[in-house]
Amino acid sequence: MVRAGLTTERLARAGAELADEVGFDQVTVSAVARRFDVKVASLYSHVKNSQDLKTKIALLALEELADRASDALAGRAGKDALIALANVYRDYAREHPGRYAAAQLRLDPATAAASAGGRHAQMTRAILRGYDLTEPDQTHAVRLLGSVFHGYVTLELGGGFDHSAPDSQETWTRVLDGLDALLRNWPAA
Repeated sequence: MVRAGLTTERLARAGAELADEVGFDQVTVSAVARRFDVKVASLYSHVKNSQDLKTKIALLALEELADRASDALAGRAGKDALIALANVYRDYAREHPGRYAAAQLRLDPATAAASAGGRHAQMTRAILRGYDLTEPDQTHAVRLLGSVFHGYVTLELGGGFDHSAPDSQETWTRVLDGLDALLRNWPAA
């Protein structure tokens, strides 16, 4: 019997909030059940297990991130779009560290194909078309941007830039300047 008020979406949102509070790795069906003050068995009509719950949190995070990126990119092109996209990832990670971690969860191919992950790739490729990159360089550049955004944000969240000058914001700005310059002068193969 489905407990009134519990839905798969509510459980995913509660799991996402929990992930932001205690870390994505600490999210379990039991922990979410305690949040709703219900028995664990009450949740199994909505999620199969903790891994299924984590997948639903990851899908929620990817969707939220894609929505934010879409809003930020509207009407922008070139360097402005690149900076807007980068700032969406950084801001989301700072505001929702657990959800950001969830967005990195490895998904099975069918789930990944149905997720908002495709929207992320499409938006990044739309930015890169402004830099006149064609395949396979466009794919190389998509991977480069993802690596730089994720790497910088992960190091920053871990406090990796807390004890040295210049300020992290100054470095972030210079990193994005450097990416823009690289994309405008992409080396020939």
